[in-house]
Amino acid sequence: MPMQIEAERLVNFRQQLMEWYELSHRPLPWKGEKNPYLIWLSEIILQQTRVEQGLPYFELFRNAYPTLQDLAAADEDEVMKLWEGLGYYSRARNMHSTAKHIAYERAGQFPNTYEEILALKGVGPYTAAAIVSFAYDLPHAVVDGNVYRVLARFFGIEIPTDSTEGKKLFNDLAQQALDATQPGRYNQAIMDFGATQCTPQNPDCKNCPLQADCQAFEYNTVEMLPVKSKKLVKRERYFHYLVIQSADKTIVRKRIEKDIWQNLYEFPMIELSEPATDFGDLKNAEFWNYLLSDCNYKLLHISRPFKQILTHQVIHALFFEIEILNPHLPEDSQFVVTERKNLSKFAFPKIIDWYLQDNSLYLNLL
Repeated sequence: MPMQIEAERLVNFRQQLMEWYELSHRPLPWKGEKNPYLIWLSEIILQQTRVEQGLPYFELFRNAYPTLQDLAAADEDEVMKLWEGLGYYSRARNMHSTAKHIAYERAGQFPNTYEEILALKGVGPYTAAAIVSFAYDLPHAVVDGNVYRVLARFFGIEIPTDSTEGKKLFNDLAQQALDATQPGRYNQAIMDFGATQCTPQNPDCKNCPLQADCQAFEYNTVEMLPVKSKKLVKRERYFHYLVIQSADKTIVRKRIEKDIWQNLYEFPMIELSEPATDFGDLKNAEFWNYLLSDCNYKLLHISRPFKQILTHQVIHALFFEIEILNPHLPEDSQFVVTERKNLSKFAFPKIIDWYLQDNSLYLNLL
């Protein structure tokens, strides 16, 4: 059964939240926007991304592709380069694919129902609810981490948000609390409240207008809510990049495998189950023989260690700068030879950008 909350308590919560929003909302370029393309663009960028990080990317994409047709006609490498540094690159691939789908298969008409938007590639229930409420004023409540936190604390809910029971309960409660007369404004209000007032750590309870009716504040459980039952275990991976030099040229490849950073570029890479202790560990790898078995080479430099933390993985990277004296590539090579000065034109994972920008580089690759 849906969680039953007193109607008066729901009304008070909704009213206090909307009054707070009138005085405290953040001015952002997509707020009040009714163009579904720009709303969709902002919501895809903000998936798994803080507003402060996503804002400049929204401006970049809006300027580069002011219409959905502009985005659909763009080259994929160009889109990926513009997305570089934002992470979760499948968002960019899905976004580009969806733009083409709408432009060419729907005659440029953005869908206007929750079900149709939910069916778009890269769109989940939260994003679909946000788009239809902001663009079309349809009464669908958003449920994300901010919403979980605000509802769990205010109503004192200790059921884990990541359980089947918890997900249904919070979805039902979010829909009950929704202001159906202005769903877009309400959804923006509860998200802003969670992001700026009822924050994960050190929420501003002292100056919170909802404090008097907040169960977590009353029972001193603010820091304990919301509850999660599962603890994420991150996988450790060890990447060893071969930065191959020959005069003013080097080698890169596009990651086409179904793995992290798909369709981004990288230097030739050997992944081992643990960090290489010396150069010999790499020469024993099958990939080394495939690429360099017939080459005369010289190791120039080994970079400092780099580490990038992803949601489910931790990537450790070392960069081995190698000079090749008689460069060649296998005939079936998946690699591209490029001048080092052109590296800035490729969309790389953040960890490679860090390496390229590192002041301690032995060689100038930019």
